[in-house]
Amino acid sequence: MTMTIPGPDGRPRCRWCAASAEYLAYHDREWGFPVADDRRLFEKLCLEGFQSGLSWRTILAKRENFRAAFHDFDYDRVADFGEADIERLLTDAGIVRHRGKIQATITNARRARELVRAEGSLAAYVWRFEPTEGEPASPQVRSTSPESIAMSKDLKKRGWAFVGPTTVYAFMQAMGLVNDHADGCVVRAEAARARAAFRRPVR
Repeated sequence: MTMTIPGPDGRPRCRWCAASAEYLAYHDREWGFPVADDRRLFEKLCLEGFQSGLSWRTILAKRENFRAAFHDFDYDRVADFGEADIERLLTDAGIVRHRGKIQATITNARRARELVRAEGSLAAYVWRFEPTEGEPASPQVRSTSPESIAMSKDLKKRGWAFVGPTTVYAFMQAMGLVNDHADGCVVRAEAARARAAFRRPVR
């Protein structure tokens, strides 16, 4: 089976994005393009945690609801959430109502605040784990990498939750730390150009 499939315009794209119109837009405009914004990075780490055991389509459909519920993933604000906020979120049908994942998001917001104080920014920290070998020789054939394992281990050491190696690798794919668009995908070259022009954050 090939890794690409023709899109609505006839051009080849990663096969997974044909599942829904939401996937197509996400694939073409977001997935694999480098990100240096701390809020977006924090949001994606949290949403990947919420996805655990579910499909990304479910999370993507609820993303705006998650943003509203967690103050656009402003980790300084989320870090101050308490038990009343947890109970409120458990009644919010617009998000995934899983106590452990909600608590993990609050915990991770507190850990993110600490990490930013220690490292300068979440972006600077995350991009230190960018693979050094460049573009994957065989895209979409693995679910972890040495770098995702290392980041997962370090985040857990810092007290983060729901950040296993597979979750972290999905985060790295989405945020452009790797270009895992399939060979032949029309977006692969666009993502590669974006990565080449991207200034890696140092603080």
